[in-house]
Amino acid sequence: MSKKKSRSRKLSRKIKFEPSKEKLISQAGLIPMVKYAEQIKIDEILSEELNHERGANAIYSLIDAIIFSVIGIAGGARSMDGIVRVCADPVLMEASNWKRVLDPTSLGRILKESSMKTNIELENAVHKLRDWAWEYAGKLNEELKLPKKVMWIDIDSTIKTVFGYQEGVDKGYNPTAKGKLSYHPQLAFCSHTKEIIQGWLRPGSSYTSNGIVEFYKQLRAQISKQARLVIRADTGYFNGDFLDECDAQNDGYLIKVKLKNLTSLLVGQTWTKIDGQAGWEQASFEYQCGTWGKSRPFLAVRRKKKSTPTADTLLEIPEYDYFCYVTTEELTPWQAHKSYGKRATCETWIEECKNQTAMAAIKTSSFWANSTLFQSTILAYNLYRWMGLASGDPTLQKMEPATARCFLVRVAGKLLTGSNQLRIATAPHHIYPECWRSWLRVAGIAA
Repeated sequence: MSKKKSRSRKLSRKIKFEPSKEKLISQAGLIPMVKYAEQIKIDEILSEELNHERGANAIYSLIDAIIFSVIGIAGGARSMDGIVRVCADPVLMEASNWKRVLDPTSLGRILKESSMKTNIELENAVHKLRDWAWEYAGKLNEELKLPKKVMWIDIDSTIKTVFGYQEGVDKGYNPTAKGKLSYHPQLAFCSHTKEIIQGWLRPGSSYTSNGIVEFYKQLRAQISKQARLVIRADTGYFNGDFLDECDAQNDGYLIKVKLKNLTSLLVGQTWTKIDGQAGWEQASFEYQCGTWGKSRPFLAVRRKKKSTPTADTLLEIPEYDYFCYVTTEELTPWQAHKSYGKRATCETWIEECKNQTAMAAIKTSSFWANSTLFQSTILAYNLYRWMGLASGDPTLQKMEPATARCFLVRVAGKLLTGSNQLRIATAPHHIYPECWRSWLRVAGIAA
């Protein structure tokens, strides 16, 4: 019986592989990121904020190490070696006007010169870069609606398991790897722009709300008083001292309630049906917890569970799922419940940081060096968010860092020189041509 031959395919042709003399790059889209970072004055701001002196003969500064780390992580690096491999690309170096790139050992050694003071200064620099990024985005798109009067801030923490021993790691609540050492970073996101507005690296033994008052004070100090913050957080942040500080600053909050006897408290409230929401009821009331100096408004909703009556019961006692929130906002209980539900997006952003920009994944033996790398991952993540924001392109704004890296950063290119100019030749067709043009435009590069 004869086999049918394919009419569309034949055996592949004989082919040779040989090194090219052309100046080629596989991640041409990193060049716009470097140029964009210059547009928001990353060198100037880091130089102003970081007061770290090295020896007179030192070739590299701590600022060099941070910027190489940011660009390397944005390019997909998940180790010191990876950072150097990304940044040491000859075309990237020539286009970025980098004369040399330090080796992994030197990178680690310089980062280990970081201290608590260094990290405070670096956190301040991240806030100033945000201000510049927003101002730059406003210049490119005058119709861009940046949060100026009210900013919704989602605060959450996450566990990052550590293998081996590094300074600052500890055992704590770790649902994915019980008993393992970990870090427990705390993050604040701006819900309007999806960026990390502030982050702290903490030991794994830290409770969710440990240091939240100081964390909030630093955040509040870095944002214009003209903007009112509304903090949205889960039960781990149901903390009287934290709420008192928010009240003192005239900021708002929407926080899920954690009370030991919450159900018994809610059962005794007056419940009314919610229009258009079958099976749901709502209640609002004032309540003062034992350690509080005043009562606060509580909003609650409940949903009736489905239950099967049994033969030995004469009456069916309804059971409910309860959801309760303490808030300063003028919301109905149902509106509070729906608004709190938007906080779930924050958990998605955290996973993006951990899995797509190596948050707390690149480590040394020094806690403060790791904290500096942590702040570098925040900047790498925010570069993607800020470039999307400035572009005004809805598709680009929705892209996760990994998606943007796949389609906009990992673009093959060839360096062309002539007429005292540098040009990068890329393929004529892109999967997202509009996004690619926006990617270049926000970096000030002519397409």
